[in-house]
Amino acid sequence: MTEGTHASRRRRSAANPTRVCLEVGSTWVFATALDWPGWCRRGSGEEQALEGLAGYEERYRIVAGEEFVPGPIEIVGRSRGDRTTDFGAPHVQGPWDFEPVSPDERERLVGLLEASWGYFDQVAATAPAALRKGPRGGGRDRDAVVDHVREAERAYSAKLGTRVAPRTPWVQQRIVLADALRADSTDGAWPVRYAIRRCGWHVLDHAWEIEDKSEHEGP
Repeated sequence: MTEGTHASRRRRSAANPTRVCLEVGSTWVFATALDWPGWCRRGSGEEQALEGLAGYEERYRIVAGEEFVPGPIEIVGRSRGDRTTDFGAPHVQGPWDFEPVSPDERERLVGLLEASWGYFDQVAATAPAALRKGPRGGGRDRDAVVDHVREAERAYSAKLGTRVAPRTPWVQQRIVLADALRADSTDGAWPVRYAIRRCGWHVLDHAWEIEDKSEHEGP
């Protein structure tokens, strides 16, 4: 990619608003930046979800790099959440997920997902094996989180119209997923925009979880 292309994207990002959709459940509301896969946070209400999104801007910038120049938030629509939303995961598709995707935009979005994968790997590689537990002792340790993310990504392959066999090396598994997302295909159950933002949310949510639970309490 040329420096001119990078500059063009930065100018476009600075000029355009940050398009956000809200998935509104009875327990949780998710605010998702549609053009920045993985930048998605939840809250007990719309205001809390939007505050959470804004609060993670700098953390997301570490992942997205210099391309990330968000404009003012523009709420493009709301969707009614379901049981999965209230469980704690974004799950509902909206009309914005079916917008056409140009080859350049598809490559940009997949590239951001790949950057999220790389960020997760870095976080996991430097985190302690034992993570801080919740107030009641709940929560997974590092290796359990890593296993969960790997198996979830394997399960996602069916939604993308492809398949990853069990015990496929993780690097190869991600190549299969990225290739499926880059392909101009309608075989998958998930539209490409939704697939990328859902995969991006999951891997970054757990990367940030590992980071937060790696911090020591007290002096």
